[in-house]
Amino acid sequence: MVPIQSAVPCRYPPFVTWAIIGVNVIVFLVQSSLPPQVLEIFLYHYALVPARYMHPDWADWVGLPPDDYLPFFTNMYLHGGWLHLLLNMWSLYIFGPAIEDRLGKVRFLVFYSLCGVAASVAHALFNMDSAVPALGASGAIAGVMGAYMRLFPLANVIVVIPILFFPFFTEVPAAVFAAIWFLLQLVQGVGEMMTPSMGGGVAWWAHIGGFLVGAVVVKFIRRSNLGYRRYYRDEGVLGFRPSGRR
Repeated sequence: MVPIQSAVPCRYPPFVTWAIIGVNVIVFLVQSSLPPQVLEIFLYHYALVPARYMHPDWADWVGLPPDDYLPFFTNMYLHGGWLHLLLNMWSLYIFGPAIEDRLGKVRFLVFYSLCGVAASVAHALFNMDSAVPALGASGAIAGVMGAYMRLFPLANVIVVIPILFFPFFTEVPAAVFAAIWFLLQLVQGVGEMMTPSMGGGVAWWAHIGGFLVGAVVVKFIRRSNLGYRRYYRDEGVLGFRPSGRR
């Protein structure tokens, strides 16, 4: 299932979401301009290498300071290819505006960063011996999806399901969409732990950690309804109320 539209109306332009997307694109263009050897060094210093922190002797030997924790943050603005970037930014474009609208711009930026760091910690804890640089915004975006499910469980997400060569469009409740997505991450994460040689390099536990943190934290930091202007009658999307209900 690929989400193509959120049914939750927003009252304010999602400037922070757009800014995050823009920064990710700019950073990726910088990455793409680096020569291969320089890019490899760049990724080892700014992407997340769990063994760097779990095995300090190895980190010293390869020249990676084990007390530099900046990669827990910077890795969420790096991507491994155009498809990786496009899929992540599309998901943020779909789910980010509604969460930014409910939290406010500053809180949303802090929330997004917190989910990304939490995802990095989860990945490091479940992959302590990995010397492969982990990168991508998917952990932070998983937190945004967790928040979306928590705040708007009954709001439908319009998705497209490719069946052979034909796209099938349908509506799925946010709670169902998130539950299916989370279950897939959990199954893949547990499966990779049992058969590590079969791992495909996807940071499943970063997705799980970011999602759970986002779902829990968002209830405590959403702003009061008193901070909103009222909805106008033409601001509903697809017949939904501001709560996401029909």
